[in-house]
Formats: sequence, structure tokens, C-alpha cells
Amino acid sequence: MSAKLQYPKVLAANRLSDGEVVWLGHGGAWVEAIEEARLFQPQEADAAIEAGARAVAAGLVVDPDPIDVTTGPEGVVPVRLRERIRALGPTIRTDLGKQASRLPRAA
Repeated sequence: MSAKLQYPKVLAANRLSDGEVVWLGHGGAWVEAIEEARLFQPQEADAAIEAGARAVAAGLVVDPDPIDVTTGPEGVVPVRLRERIRALGPTIRTDLGKQASRLPRAA
């Protein structure tokens, strides 16, 4: 029987004021770029959930959810495709969503 992989996590949510996908950053701020999210080790998942519950109670976000990520040369990358789309934008229109701000601009 193989051991279950344990990934680091980030806490994703939707900002209550505009529905934008945000991540819990360092110091408790909610950030719009996954690269700025605080990484939680698997054993810290409960702490992430508690931070999300406090933000919901404060009326800042809805639906906080710890998601699995990997880290490497391309930065913080969600493991599941659904979460990659939430982090970056549509897979067929790279000129839309958060990924559009990363595209090189024509001079």
C-alpha cells in the first residue's frame, strides 16, 4: 500500500466585496496573486481553516478552502486543474484573467 502524497496548501477564497479569487497571504492579508499566498504545510491545514473561518466571520471572504499546491521553478502551482483555472484564468483565452497580466506587452 502506497503512502498518500502530502502537498503544501494555500487558502483560497472569494472576496465578498467583488467575488474575486483571493488567497490568504502573510500577516493575514488577502492577496490576489497566488504567488503571494502563505504556504501551509499539510500538518498546518487546521490553522488555515481557522484563519478562513475568522475571515468569513469578519465579512471579508466566502468559501475559504485549503488547496494542494506544488512549488518549483514556475512558482506556486495548484495541483488540480480547477484551482489552476481559478488562479490564472481560462485555459483557452490566455488574454483574460489573472494570466493576462503576465503576458508580455507589445511595444
